Amino acid sequence: METGRGVAHCFAMRTVRVASYNIRKAIGTDRRRVPERVIDVLNELDADIIALQEADRRFGVRSAALPPWLLESISPYKPVPLNVHVDSMGWHGNAILVRKDVEVGAHDVLHLPCLEPRGATMAEVTLDKGSLRVFGMHLDLSGLWRRKQAAAVIHAASSRDAMPTVLMGDLNEWSAERGCLADFARHYSFAPCGRSFHARRPVARLDRIMHCGQLKLVDCGVHESAAARRASDHLPIWAEFKLG
Repeated sequence: METGRGVAHCFAMRTVRVASYNIRKAIGTDRRRVPERVIDVLNELDADIIALQEADRRFGVRSAALPPWLLESISPYKPVPLNVHVDSMGWHGNAILVRKDVEVGAHDVLHLPCLEPRGATMAEVTLDKGSLRVFGMHLDLSGLWRRKQAAAVIHAASSRDAMPTVLMGDLNEWSAERGCLADFARHYSFAPCGRSFHARRPVARLDRIMHCGQLKLVDCGVHESAAARRASDHLPIWAEFKLG
């Protein structure tokens, strides 16, 4: 199991740690909705920035799966303020969390081509280690639509001013290197995190972290704690990059 990093190491290496986690609306492998378990896993990850998928409930007012008061009281994180829906944390379930002391600059939501509602999120953040642009996404079950959505994300990233950039999320791609993976690979490098689905018996690399050439990958992996195996049907993945 991955453990915390240590302040001296982070300062010396000027690294930033990111993570991606499909929290399945806080419904665990026991089919119980327990947001506290998800937050326990977020705290274990000890990341600076976390992209969440399925962060809102699917029906009704689509309220946040992690109640804001709970996130505030028992975690070091705050959501990037997307200001899309009153009760939701994210955009079509996609949310970005950052540490409470992190400065959030430009942020936006992306409308992705789709048959069923899909979207992506973007935030530019400033840490004591440097600045970083992050995209979070949850792509379609259809391979054709995944490729269209990947093209939309790639275009959105290339349309902005140059900045160290990370793309991450649940790509829903079961192949090893075809489809949207090949499309992303023409522009970004993949962190070889490992298999993250299903949490009880990981067989697929559905969750991915990609990065531009301005970032150097230091380490990466799948967070396989006992809490993570219960909190969702996906395990979270993480990557650590050197800035500057």
